[in-house]
Amino acid sequence: MDKLSSLAKFKSSCPFLARTKASTLRTLCTKASPRYPTLSKLTEKATGCPIMGPALQLRSGQIVAGYASVAGSAEVTKIHQHKGVYPDPTSANIEMCPHASKALAAARMAEDLAKAKSKASSKEKAAQPSTSKSAAATGCPFHAEGSSKVASAESAKRVVTPGGFNYERFYMDEIEKKHQDASYRYFNNINRMADKFPIAHTGNTKDEVEVWCANDYLGMGNNPVVLETMHRTLKTYGHGAGGTRNIAGNTGMHLALEEELAQLHRKPAALVFSSCYVANDATLATLGSKLPGCVYFSDTMNHASMIQGMRHSGAKRVIFKHNDLEDLESKLAQYPKETPKIIAFESVYSMCGSIGPIKEICDLAEQYGALTFLDEVHAVGLYGPHGAGVAEHLDWDAQLAAGNSPEPIKGSVMDRIDIITGTLGKAYGAVGGYIAGSTEFVDMIRSYAAGFIFTTSLPPVNVAGARASIAYQREYLGDRRLKQLNVRDLKSRFESLDIPVVPGPSHIVPVLVGDPALARLASDTLLAKHNVYVQAINYPTVARGEERLRFTVTPGHTVDQIARLAKVVDQTFTELGIKRTSDWKAAGGRANVGMPDAQPVDPIWTDSQIGLTDSTAPKTLRTGQPRVVDTRAVRVTREKFNDLLGPYIEAPVMAEATTVTVQRPSFKITETSVRAPAAISATA
Repeated sequence: MDKLSSLAKFKSSCPFLARTKASTLRTLCTKASPRYPTLSKLTEKATGCPIMGPALQLRSGQIVAGYASVAGSAEVTKIHQHKGVYPDPTSANIEMCPHASKALAAARMAEDLAKAKSKASSKEKAAQPSTSKSAAATGCPFHAEGSSKVASAESAKRVVTPGGFNYERFYMDEIEKKHQDASYRYFNNINRMADKFPIAHTGNTKDEVEVWCANDYLGMGNNPVVLETMHRTLKTYGHGAGGTRNIAGNTGMHLALEEELAQLHRKPAALVFSSCYVANDATLATLGSKLPGCVYFSDTMNHASMIQGMRHSGAKRVIFKHNDLEDLESKLAQYPKETPKIIAFESVYSMCGSIGPIKEICDLAEQYGALTFLDEVHAVGLYGPHGAGVAEHLDWDAQLAAGNSPEPIKGSVMDRIDIITGTLGKAYGAVGGYIAGSTEFVDMIRSYAAGFIFTTSLPPVNVAGARASIAYQREYLGDRRLKQLNVRDLKSRFESLDIPVVPGPSHIVPVLVGDPALARLASDTLLAKHNVYVQAINYPTVARGEERLRFTVTPGHTVDQIARLAKVVDQTFTELGIKRTSDWKAAGGRANVGMPDAQPVDPIWTDSQIGLTDSTAPKTLRTGQPRVVDTRAVRVTREKFNDLLGPYIEAPVMAEATTVTVQRPSFKITETSVRAPAAISATA
């Protein structure tokens, strides 16, 4: 009933349809209502129409009755057999029947329609129009006079002072621009479920979907020792921080987290911010404004937070081509060596999956007298033997041999980087950002950066959860390895199906679509038809013509889920006519897909680092198998909180075992010759 092609013929009889642009109608047709997830936004609006409202109620009742009659028919067994379905009477149930499933969905839609109609009727009664003409206009939200856009009731009633500026019209016009170029951002109601990761429910708690685009890369948002530590902290210190760091929000938890981060990167000091956007913005703005005559050299694909920080500094900014060392050097050479210079770049570029040439940029920085500012946001937790990022990963053997010592490894890539920024909100599954570097540098930012000084501190419970996550990942390599195995599996399946993956050595799996409307439609189709949630990435996050779907695989995704994902993406590409790799190749290539003479890109994680060469690689999961939690890493993590939370009091120790399966199906605690405490069974 919401098909755009069916609406045009009604434009002559419906003022709303006649006045509303096709792009806006398309948005309303394809976007689910945030209040009633089984309805589109257009259907929700239609429930308030005196013509369409009753018609929708009648039709939904007919659909429910039709499916109910089929599901209850004595011929239902014959219907199944006609389709080749012979259910096992000992295990099958009515919910497994596709007809019953559709009946259930129809019933949910009818329920949402009734709620929407009731809400619309309440608004109509509250309005109490004084004339029959105004009653008709108020009764139908599509007949709001004087508006050429879809506006809220509040906006429609607003009176503009004669000669004054029409602010509401300005807002609507700006939004319409986003609709016109298909860059309007949608926010789906996705609620990740701690006991079913990576499953989430939509706005309707009964509708579950698989999440394939979250940045909780390792599933640490529901790791049992993280949750356990947060519960203990919440009970001990409460929720809020109490103020900014210099007033009442500087707790032992904050100081301990900063020490943990400094040790992770083998730097003298670290500083925690409310987010890494703020960390990048505040640090770059402060540095550029304080260094006399400072010049920034910025990779063209740098994150918006870095760009904003450089702009806010007022310093000169020179842009160099993405990962192009020749272009960078030619621009560095134009300035005297004594001029303060900062090269700002990333380790993993999250929209294309490329990795910055860190070592080579360090060489240029030393040659031309520049500082290096490395954003490891999409790398911390995921790369290196301890999760410190790509800079650590590049010296794998040396970093592994050094263990968790806080001392720097002289001459290593990570040691040569002057400033490292990272996030607590991605692989570590928490919230917040940070910088790490020399003691003097960190103290200078702490003393001058407004984004740090005037922001309320993160609550101790969040800080404790972040520290527990980092501590655990510094001890346990299995999650990083399993993630990389799953990434390889998905990329291989996509390649075999001619699905256009933008080539890259990292964990990012970007699938090129090349059209903003198609990218949005593909995302909506995967969610509506296959319960697969992956967000479309459009301009300005990526260049026009390089729109894509960005898949992220976690250690919690099973082999069966990965296989199913590849299948439904293949079906969606066929159904929507989206270009395949071979099509891009025939067209000359785009975004490094199908480029002439393209060479294979090797993953940064080698077979040896994953453990494939010595049989230490973790086993991939099948449906129903729990994830693994390492008991030694759990024990080390708990011990780090003894000073603030007291020693963890364990329940009576269970019998010796190499593997203990916990009550929650998402995890199992395992470690050779280590006693798994019973308390984990209760909290995991």
